[in-house]
Amino acid sequence: MPFVELDTSLPAERLPPGLAQTLCTAAADILGKPAERVNVTVRSGLPMVLSGSAEPCAQLVVSSIGVVGTAEQNQRHSARFFDVLTAQLGLGPERIVIRFYPLEPWQIGKNRTVMTFL
Repeated sequence: MPFVELDTSLPAERLPPGLAQTLCTAAADILGKPAERVNVTVRSGLPMVLSGSAEPCAQLVVSSIGVVGTAEQNQRHSARFFDVLTAQLGLGPERIVIRFYPLEPWQIGKNRTVMTFL
């Protein structure tokens, strides 16, 4: 059950229509998970500073069980997420940062229990 959170200083009107769905589809493909299990949040128009600069930027946080736990996995994921983000947001790769967080099944609640028991 991946969680993908995009924060950007770009105003909402500069984001392509359907960006959340595009990120959902891309994350499912990149992480090898069904789109039905991917959760996406997009927050725009945020006051942000990246690498000391307030120029337009974005930060992506990807959290998931079992697929973001190694440097090798995340190197592959990073390249593919950067391709999607640069194309969708019109930002250079130097204005985007991605953070990966591995999750355990007991850290995600769903249907009144945790994923461990589902």
